[in-house]
Amino acid sequence: MTHNSENLGQEMHDFIRDLFPICRSLTGPGTRETLAVLQQHLDGLTVHSVPSGTQAFDWEVPDEWVIKSAQLIGPEGEIVLDMKDHNLHVMGYSVPVDQKMTLEELQPYLYSLPDQPDAIPYVTSYYKRRWGFCLTHTQRETLKAGTYHAKIDATLEPGQLNYGELVIPGETEEEVFLSTYVCHPSMANNELSGPAIATWLAKWVKQAPRRYTYRFVFIPETIGSIVYLSRHLNDLKKHVKAGFNISCVGDERCYSFLPSRQGDTLSDRVARHVLSHHTDDYITYSFLDRGSDERQYCAPGVDLPIACVMRSKYGCYPEYHTSLDDLTLVTPKGLAGTYEVFVKCLSVIEANAVWETKVKGEPQLGKRGLYPNVSVANGAKVVRTMMNVIAYSDGTRDLINLADTIGADALECSDIAEKLVEHDLLGLVN
Repeated sequence: MTHNSENLGQEMHDFIRDLFPICRSLTGPGTRETLAVLQQHLDGLTVHSVPSGTQAFDWEVPDEWVIKSAQLIGPEGEIVLDMKDHNLHVMGYSVPVDQKMTLEELQPYLYSLPDQPDAIPYVTSYYKRRWGFCLTHTQRETLKAGTYHAKIDATLEPGQLNYGELVIPGETEEEVFLSTYVCHPSMANNELSGPAIATWLAKWVKQAPRRYTYRFVFIPETIGSIVYLSRHLNDLKKHVKAGFNISCVGDERCYSFLPSRQGDTLSDRVARHVLSHHTDDYITYSFLDRGSDERQYCAPGVDLPIACVMRSKYGCYPEYHTSLDDLTLVTPKGLAGTYEVFVKCLSVIEANAVWETKVKGEPQLGKRGLYPNVSVANGAKVVRTMMNVIAYSDGTRDLINLADTIGADALECSDIAEKLVEHDLLGLVN
């Protein structure tokens, strides 16, 4: 299927720009607003609500956080910090406060990064009731002695957790599972690049021939995946054959790969193959380096075949969880490149099959019109690859194993195998 990657990259970047100002969290109106925007792009995306207090395995859905405003007013009545200027200025899940205090008393409620003096840190306190403000360290050092007025207009009380789900049926009930999260405020790579890639992949899947059913979920990180698993685990374990957790996929730096806990699932094998053949280089991490929702999907007793393909891995780039993770870090080119990698991964999953030869010995290609009559560029290589596909189609190797064995691209091998099937030289093994 053809598509203009440059245009798609810009479309995704515009999408991220539109969502960037929304103050998302684990719960609340910002998450619902984000899911409503996703519904405008994805017909069939359903939004589910789970009440606070609902038990999900070892966890419980937290109270809903609704933040209306947050300001820190200085000794002379000046507005020192205002979340209208940047969502990260308020600690996520801050309880309401309306309190006057000296600068010395205020300091324990302020968060900054001495090593990154121009960055506002992203700080949350989901499961312990606190409040606070975040600011650049440069700004913090300019604060004058005197009385400050901390005002956070928020509620933290029973409500609901929301997530989005889109199921695109295929020829079979076997599924490819794609998960991303919608809970971080105003961070482009760590947050919005994932929903952007997932949304455009869903658009691609909808109009592509497909064997598998595809399940896309847009959830709050950690608690969202735990809630989703608690509701769907048996079906997921029965049907999911491959999948990816999609996060940190929008910059132009080196690709990263983090395997599933098992390390040798179809997802792992596909990701390694595609990254090896379609990127300049990539960094391989261990499951010991996990930190996103792959923790839940690959947990013992869950054991879904979920791997991670990223650009700069979460926690490993300097802008991570700060205001520097902005619309300049994520680019149309970076998004387009990652999108193409995922399209190839899904295409390889769709094409993966096992073949066996239907002739004894080496087949005669010429009489079937499969051998070039004149010398053409790369002709010898094409024939060599074709003969290697035949040689290793012994009924025991799937497409990825075969391609890795002969050192060729799996999608190229799939095209060759289809041609050989048409000429009755190969047969599919059920």
